[in-house]
Amino acid sequence: MASRESIGWFRYYFDDQRWEWSEELQRLHGYQPGTVTPTTELVVSHKHPDDRETVAATIEHITQTRGVFSSRHRIVDTAGAVHSVVVIAGQFVDDDGKVIGTHGFYIDLSVGDRTREEAITARLGAITQQRAAIEQVKGMLMVIYDVNEDVAFRVLKSLSQDANIKLRRLAEQIGADLRMAAVAAISDRSAFDHALLSAHLRVTGDP
Repeated sequence: MASRESIGWFRYYFDDQRWEWSEELQRLHGYQPGTVTPTTELVVSHKHPDDRETVAATIEHITQTRGVFSSRHRIVDTAGAVHSVVVIAGQFVDDDGKVIGTHGFYIDLSVGDRTREEAITARLGAITQQRAAIEQVKGMLMVIYDVNEDVAFRVLKSLSQDANIKLRRLAEQIGADLRMAAVAAISDRSAFDHALLSAHLRVTGDP
C-alpha cells in the first residue's frame, strides 16, 4: 500500500491537456513515482464516483476558459482508499505573458497524524512577535479553505520551503495579500488562491 502524502504539486497545460504530478501526488493516488503518466482521463478516473461528474465538468470548463483548477472533492487511490482533498491553484504564463495552464497543490485532509518533525517545527515559535503573523495567516487559511490548524500550517511550511523564504516573512506577505484579496473579491476564492501561490514573488530583501 502506498505511503500517504499530505501535499502534492501538479501542473496542467491547457493546449495539449498535459498533466504533471509531483512524486507526492503520485503516491497520494497510489502510484510509485515514475510509474504513471497522468492524463485527464486518469485524473477523472480517480475521483470519487459522487464527485467525478462535477470535477470532469470543472476540468473541461477551465480548459476552455483558461481558468484555475481549484476544488474540494474526494479521490480514490489504487488501493481503493478514499481521500478527501482540497485543491489550491493559480494560473501560470509563458514568456509572453499568455496564460498557458493552471498549477497548485492537493492537500490530503485525510492525513491527521502529525510527524515528529512537524510537531517540533510547529512549536518552534521562537519569539511571540514572530509567531503572530504565522498564527494569523493560519487562522485565515482555516476560514478560507475550511481546513484545520495542522493542515493550514503544513500549507505555509510547504510554500516556505518551496520558495526558500523564512516562514514568518512569507506569512506576513500572505497576510497582507489575503487582506487585500478579501476587499477585492470576498466571494471569489480564486483571488485568495492567486495571493497565496504568488506571495513569494512579492517578498523583498533577504529570504
